[in-house]
Amino acid sequence: MRGYSEQLSGIIEPTVAGLGYELLGVEYFLRRESALVRVYIDHPSGIGLDDCERVSHQVSGILDVADPIRSQYSLEVSSPGLDRPLFTAAHFERFPGQRVRIKIDGLWEGRKNIAGELLGCESGNVLVAEEGVAYKIPLDLIGSARLVPVSEE
Repeated sequence: MRGYSEQLSGIIEPTVAGLGYELLGVEYFLRRESALVRVYIDHPSGIGLDDCERVSHQVSGILDVADPIRSQYSLEVSSPGLDRPLFTAAHFERFPGQRVRIKIDGLWEGRKNIAGELLGCESGNVLVAEEGVAYKIPLDLIGSARLVPVSEE
């Protein structure tokens, strides 16, 4: 589904940017009778409900015209939240030292998941330290990744 999410990002991004927001990424999920398109946006001053409504209205119109989704679908527009999703190399480079949880597409070194400290991204590999061991995970094998909020005690 990553290819389809990227296709949708290409359709949506100019509209989101034109409204003054950053498109962080798009998730596409097939459900029983419809699909779900989840769009993550950001802005230096933060994202509120009004921002999500504004972007949702415009993106809905663009998707209706472009018609890339042949079935019924629901559209959600969201801020990244505390457990921010990471989609691109730039996203991984932006949060070194943060905790991250990564789900692998298929298997990588016998694993489907890895969680640890995000070290960055270089040469198409995401660098993560887990229990003192550094790993280089090819970016194109990552199905999804999110920051893990750390509670202040």
